[in-house]
Amino acid sequence: MVQAGSGESVPDDLVELGRILSAYGVRGWLKIAPHSQQFDSLLKAKTWWIAPSAHAAASACTPVAYKVMAARGHSASVVAQLEGCADRDGAEALRGATVHIPRSAFPQPAEGEYYWVDLIGCALFGQDDAGAVVQLGTVDEVMDNGAHSVLKVSNGTLVPFVDAHVLAVDMAARRIDTNWPADF
Repeated sequence: MVQAGSGESVPDDLVELGRILSAYGVRGWLKIAPHSQQFDSLLKAKTWWIAPSAHAAASACTPVAYKVMAARGHSASVVAQLEGCADRDGAEALRGATVHIPRSAFPQPAEGEYYWVDLIGCALFGQDDAGAVVQLGTVDEVMDNGAHSVLKVSNGTLVPFVDAHVLAVDMAARRIDTNWPADF
């Protein structure tokens, strides 16, 4: 375990990827609920940054780096063993904490694929009734409805993130073009 401030600084691009649910077994393994069904980034990371639960004292909210000794998928969850977490009591002490890794540690997405975290903050453009291109808002959140991803826009609009409605994504310009009705 490497405490932030004692040799390793906290990265400024940490992304929350899951929450520790409980201990898994008696040898310090943890059971993690990932925030996505695609949790490859979590499995491939050599270091996880663990942030205490929201119930922890404010002074203890700085994330702590843990070396990942082993991690694997287990049904819809992830089980892992972290360096310095050797028994069930140590694992239970981390219950409720969040698991983060730096965005820079994510694998490069394939052409036409995007990480949700990268879509948040992009400007969403569509057309008004007269056919003029207008900014509908910015992407505040990306959700999964079971069938596909959905963009939640700052104006309250929900836009399906599917080829039929997303015409172009320009990550360099932080812009998404859609044919979704502006007044929907």
